Amino acid sequence: MSSNFSHNLQEKIREIFLYQKDIPFVFSSLEFWILLGVFLFVFSITAHRTKTRNWVILLFSLFFYYRSSGAAILLLLFVITQDFFIGKKIQATTSKQKKLFLVTWSIVGNLLLLSYFKYAHFLTDLLNTLFNGHIESKNWLVLLLPENNLLAFDANHILLPIGISFYIFQSLSYTIDAYRGQVQHLRNWNEYALFVSFFPQLVAGPIVRAKDFIGQMFFPYRIDKQDFGKGIFLILGGLVKKIVISDILSSQLVDRVFDQPGLASSPEAWLAVYGYGLQIFCDFSGYTDIAIGLALLLGFRLNPNFDQPYQSLSITEFWRRWHISLSIWLKDYLYIPLGGNRKGNIRTYINLLITMLLGGLWHGANLKFLIWGGLHGAALAFHKLWTRVFQNSTLSIPNPLAWFITFHFVLFCWIPFRARDLADIGILIQQMIRPASWELFLPVATQFSLPIGLIVFGFGLQFLPGKLKGRIESTFSSMPIWLQAMATVCIIVIVHQFKLTENKPFIYFQF
Repeated sequence: MSSNFSHNLQEKIREIFLYQKDIPFVFSSLEFWILLGVFLFVFSITAHRTKTRNWVILLFSLFFYYRSSGAAILLLLFVITQDFFIGKKIQATTSKQKKLFLVTWSIVGNLLLLSYFKYAHFLTDLLNTLFNGHIESKNWLVLLLPENNLLAFDANHILLPIGISFYIFQSLSYTIDAYRGQVQHLRNWNEYALFVSFFPQLVAGPIVRAKDFIGQMFFPYRIDKQDFGKGIFLILGGLVKKIVISDILSSQLVDRVFDQPGLASSPEAWLAVYGYGLQIFCDFSGYTDIAIGLALLLGFRLNPNFDQPYQSLSITEFWRRWHISLSIWLKDYLYIPLGGNRKGNIRTYINLLITMLLGGLWHGANLKFLIWGGLHGAALAFHKLWTRVFQNSTLSIPNPLAWFITFHFVLFCWIPFRARDLADIGILIQQMIRPASWELFLPVATQFSLPIGLIVFGFGLQFLPGKLKGRIESTFSSMPIWLQAMATVCIIVIVHQFKLTENKPFIYFQF
């Protein structure tokens, strides 16, 4: 009996502390919250000693990434070390040519690294198809490492490291801003490592700019009752979005239809498109809410990444409200350097299209992402053209119609984003436009009653007035601690009732 107990305990400890390829270490997993509790206990002891506190956060952040990604932590450490020294040299030299060389090294080196892991399979398959070759996609970098159980890598496959797009873009923002003279100088490696690897937003954003984060590392720890309450409120809201809405929509509706679109009726196809529009929002914004809430409890303030995007009256407004950190990054480091709107109207439209095509490619090496990015780029260009042509005209689209068009255009664009391949895109659209008998609606409504209820509830939350949402958050934050604790327990119990047996990774982990 005792030997079995000891064996089971060792396995559980191994499961919690060592990288497990088949057990996602995510904000919605019990293992994460157990380890976070241990971390917060240590953090509370060191919170008021700034340097020690920063080291504690850094060590947990690196452990968090190792536990999520195994051997990929070596890649993270390489990016951190390379760009720290490049940034240091940029700020130490007065030579413009040397600064340009160093920032070019950072940009090219990071993008080559990102391309290798993100696009190697795509390029290999393309070359094999074009030239009837037999090139194998192997992870040549990890072949240099000795095999071991701690890192648990597979050299036969190039696995996309979790969050690589986010932390490389974040690191690039530092070296580019250092080149522009717009960022505070960091003298120590551990400070830069904390900026890049800060665990709440490490693997799925928001993408944090150095100028917004670095100064906070040196502030004394301070959190009042309102900030504490807001942090808990955001974490609970994020868990509800992820576990109650996103995961249930995925397992009970979206995956069934998108994985076998040919078997879906017209009502099911439409329902799945609405469902995925809400699923990806709740999944991604849920992660962001948890990240911002955790950061707030640690004394750091991260910028919001979503602002009720499905309320938008135009595609331009949508991109001011959706994935705000990526939108700003693409604007500052791609769209404006391309010329922005400074080189005439035609060039502006081309720049918008290029920016969104590359934004689509950022999500993955697949034609479906290029289609998604191209549709959004074309829509942004068209909206800018429309605005310019009719800026002095009394002709305007009524707000309800403008919202309806924008909302459904965004939903339509999610089809290529979610579909498995180009063939499935065509099949699903065919199913959507196929005439449906009214007799189908009642069985579909009965079969998918829970997803339909969640869709109504989730989109309903999107259209709550911002002031009302702020008032709800403020009310929770102002509650006595004991009442907050009771509310927290109740919400956790509700969330647990909906939790699936397996932890579903956040959608943006794959990007």
